[in-house]
Amino acid sequence: MNEILTKISRCVETGKTDKVSPYPPDMKGLDGADELTKQAIEEGIKPDQILENALIPAMAVVGDRFSRKEIYVPQMLMAAKAMNSAMKHLKPFFQSGETKRKGKFIIGTVSGDLHDIGKNLVSMMIEGGGWEVIDLGVDVGTDKFLKAIDENPGAVVGLSALLTTTMENMKKTVVLLKEKIPDVKILVGGAPVTREYCEKIGADFYSPDPQGAVNYLKQLAV
Repeated sequence: MNEILTKISRCVETGKTDKVSPYPPDMKGLDGADELTKQAIEEGIKPDQILENALIPAMAVVGDRFSRKEIYVPQMLMAAKAMNSAMKHLKPFFQSGETKRKGKFIIGTVSGDLHDIGKNLVSMMIEGGGWEVIDLGVDVGTDKFLKAIDENPGAVVGLSALLTTTMENMKKTVVLLKEKIPDVKILVGGAPVTREYCEKIGADFYSPDPQGAVNYLKQLAV
């Protein structure tokens, strides 16, 4: 069992999605995360074991390497693609309730902002960390966030802003969400956002990189 989980981890870390993926060159022609995860399930390995012992550790390695600037956005996206190819085999078990997620995470880029690469990276990392992600997309108004929270009680919320001009909308959203649902946990991020700004607007957590958000959620899930 350990051998196949180790192989799945390596595929995710290196961005080896499936057998036809040309990258990395030393794994050309070998099965990728897609085939290996399917094989693991067929061999009777439980989906939560695949998640806990292969995908989560692999995405943690990727996140740490990104934080240390050893890899960059393209490598992160490749790793996330490999992770998603494995997750598609696990999702039916989560949807049926046979396997439990750690919690729900609602994420969106705030009103007026159409940037989504940073948001997508965070979404992928958090899903790889064992959470169900509800991605509301870009240009998301406060009402849409409130509706999503109503539909998913207890969910944690992530707000992204990539423009200094839309940081004010982030502030308005945080204030309104906290007014309506005082105990909601809100994470904020994006290029112009800082820890000081997070504290100023009353959000609960800020991280300059996706792995920080994963680590914060890990504490909440304990």
